[in-house]
Amino acid sequence: MRAAGVNDSGHVRSFAARRGRVSPLTRERIAEYFPRHEIPQGPLVPVEAFGREAPVVLEIGCGHGAAALAYAEEHPDHDLLAVDVFTPALARMLAAADRRGVTNLWLHQGDAVALLRDRVAPSTFAAVHLFFPDPWPKAKHAKRRFVSAYTLDLLASRLVPGGHLLVATDHALYAAHARDVLAAHPRFVVTEGERPPWRPTDGFEAKGLAAGRSITEFRATLAD
Repeated sequence: MRAAGVNDSGHVRSFAARRGRVSPLTRERIAEYFPRHEIPQGPLVPVEAFGREAPVVLEIGCGHGAAALAYAEEHPDHDLLAVDVFTPALARMLAAADRRGVTNLWLHQGDAVALLRDRVAPSTFAAVHLFFPDPWPKAKHAKRRFVSAYTLDLLASRLVPGGHLLVATDHALYAAHARDVLAAHPRFVVTEGERPPWRPTDGFEAKGLAAGRSITEFRATLAD
């Protein structure tokens, strides 16, 4: 029997499935906002999905969308595709986008790796954001960490030349892991320590700071 979380490519799923009751409010938000913001099935063709030619940025694991919303507001000339598996969080993000008049925020509910592997053409994204991913701190779970040689190869192929990957974590073990894996990848030039000024201090970042943990930031730029 195939181990849980492993797909046919050999990639190990980096997120834990979250199941639970969907509230009436979430159902209302799904009905109202998902049809307007969810990308269509099949291969992603940005000009068709978003209705214009513009730089496209991918956020992996957007959660309730604080960073995604902030980026979309700060960069109205870009399209931000937010990916997560947790339905209530996506519904809440889109409700906030509607209140704030954000029209360049889009969503995909599902596994970001499957999306990148199966539906995204090479040289699609201007940037990819990975903020506070699950650190999977136990040694037996280390293979589940999103930053890996496999995913970096995939991201390198889907970024435009000169595009970049931003990673932030409040977990020292994950920071050390990401530092080593990023440094070993031949396609990226890595700098450390620059926090994007548009990102709000919300969610896991706020919790990490309140607990006295430091935030580690990486910027990995795809070499031409």
